[in-house]
Amino acid sequence: MAHINLLPWREELREERQKQFYMALIASFVFAGLVLYAVLSYANGLIDEQNQRNTFLQQEIVKVDKKIKEIKDLEKQRERLLARMQVIQELQESRPKIVKVFDSLPRLVPEGVNLERVKRTGNKINFDGVAQSNARVSVFMSQVDNNEEYGESRLNVIKRTSSKDNAIRKFTVEVNESKLKSEDGEK
Repeated sequence: MAHINLLPWREELREERQKQFYMALIASFVFAGLVLYAVLSYANGLIDEQNQRNTFLQQEIVKVDKKIKEIKDLEKQRERLLARMQVIQELQESRPKIVKVFDSLPRLVPEGVNLERVKRTGNKINFDGVAQSNARVSVFMSQVDNNEEYGESRLNVIKRTSSKDNAIRKFTVEVNESKLKSEDGEK
């Protein structure tokens, strides 16, 4: 007997459901593709934006590094200029010093003492001279110690030239110049 399907609508419904299933499947793939494309586009946009920020920051870092180098160069130049200014200031302050030293010499040298040579080396002054007695050399040294232009004196050499009572003494006294007084009163 022949098989007759009296209910063809079931077969049509099944085919219709398969078509809808395939259409839904295709639509879901398309939708998933669109969502994936949107997510990837958004992520790529964020990455591009961050890369732009990084590039901008790198450029700014290069600019700041150049400025830092310029600042360091300027600081070195400033230090050199300050050192020069300090040397010039010290020279300006010490210029009248030698005049004061030579001006004070006639008042310091007592009677009976003759200076043969005054030698300045750095901030040390050596007085070579002759005196009639050791006491006169002592008076000369105490007057040098009391003068504000000089520091403490040291007797390096004293020699008697003969054994007679009127023999002269040759001496060498070393003196440090006194420090210049600064504006705040320190020596």
